[in-house]
Amino acid sequence: MKKHVMAALAGTVAGVLVTTQVAGPLIAQELSRDSSIYEQLDLFGDIFERVRAQYVEEVPTEKLVTAAINGMLTSLDPHSSYLSAKDFEDMQVQTRGEFGGLGIEVTQEDGFIKVISPMDGTPAAKAGILAGDFITHVNGESVLGLKLDDAVARMRGPVGSEIIITVVRQGTPEPFDVSIIRDTIKLTAARGRVVGKTVVLRITTFNDQTTSGMTEALKKGIEELGGIENLDGVVIDLRNNPGGLLNEAISVSDAFLDKGEIVSTRGRVAGSGERYNAKAGDLAAGKPIVVLINGGSASASEIVAGALQDHRRAIVVGTKSFGKGSVQTLIPLRGDGAMRLTTARYYTPSGRSIQALGISPDIVVQQPPPKAADPAASEEEKSAARRQRSEADLRGAISNDSMTDEEKRLYEEELARAEESAKLRDEDYQLAYAVDIIKGLTVIAPAAP
Repeated sequence: MKKHVMAALAGTVAGVLVTTQVAGPLIAQELSRDSSIYEQLDLFGDIFERVRAQYVEEVPTEKLVTAAINGMLTSLDPHSSYLSAKDFEDMQVQTRGEFGGLGIEVTQEDGFIKVISPMDGTPAAKAGILAGDFITHVNGESVLGLKLDDAVARMRGPVGSEIIITVVRQGTPEPFDVSIIRDTIKLTAARGRVVGKTVVLRITTFNDQTTSGMTEALKKGIEELGGIENLDGVVIDLRNNPGGLLNEAISVSDAFLDKGEIVSTRGRVAGSGERYNAKAGDLAAGKPIVVLINGGSASASEIVAGALQDHRRAIVVGTKSFGKGSVQTLIPLRGDGAMRLTTARYYTPSGRSIQALGISPDIVVQQPPPKAADPAASEEEKSAARRQRSEADLRGAISNDSMTDEEKRLYEEELARAEESAKLRDEDYQLAYAVDIIKGLTVIAPAAP
């Protein structure tokens, strides 16, 4: 019996020794890591106290702490940052669709401020600011070396006040100044128009009004056409849409998908990701869809374009999108501030991460620069130049009496729609191209049984 007890005891002791031998290095590593962290925090504390005590001017402690926190976050990536109580409140106002400013979405690149996109109808858009422009100076002061939030703060100001920004644009040899009058920015997240038999849905941002606004715009367009049976298809215009709320991007995608994954997110910890799937129901009833994107289409816009592209529910037309494939989480902090932290990447249904790559359109279509009108040409001359002569213009031409009045009316309506699309090419070539695709798909679609 004693031998058995001793054997068991020996086994226990041996087990303890073996466990100690395995766990020892792990414990040592953990202690070493903790020690390193405490040493770094001690270093930070030493520097903090030196600055507070010996800097040439007295600096408020709160300012030092805030700057240290923001520096830590902004060093991670362009989208992580600290939001003061005021900045956090301003951001919440923006997601509700009304705020003061210039109306541009910006990021930071090579130390300068880069325009992701100007927002439709805002002072920046009216002043001619374009996606891809670099802002180097604000009111004559360089923004080089400034944190993004600080540069943005310099562009803010009272409604009605003037700001002069210096812009560097690709293809333009010299920097140039642009004067902009600040205004209250009221965003219409989604609006619609009917072109021929196509409903064009323009989505400018993804805030808490986007899905409801888009749904209402589509409904009105279908009513204007006299019912969904008269609808050729839908164009979803996401050009220069900088993104916004993830849940709105999901619901907009879901509106045109019957089933399947819309987007997934994957964080640092295995198994921490989320998958978002579509529910049954397609607002366009299976009609053709074209999605328009460009270099100003970012984040939530890319989620929509990627989901509809991967499910072959839409043809994506335009130029490569911006390539923001990361997810930021807003974490409220004490003192009514918040931390915006990049916590995951998102992936399209096929498993693509578009981070820094963007969505590649199925059909690349550049937007040509607007043509300058000839000031010497009169309106009558321009109209005559556009008009083409036909058989009907010839003196003594035989009339066509084989068509009934109703057939002639339908023919004239179809001709008017075609001419409307032709005029659109001068106004917006990419949009006209998208509408033409819808019309072409309708022409070759098999007839209903």
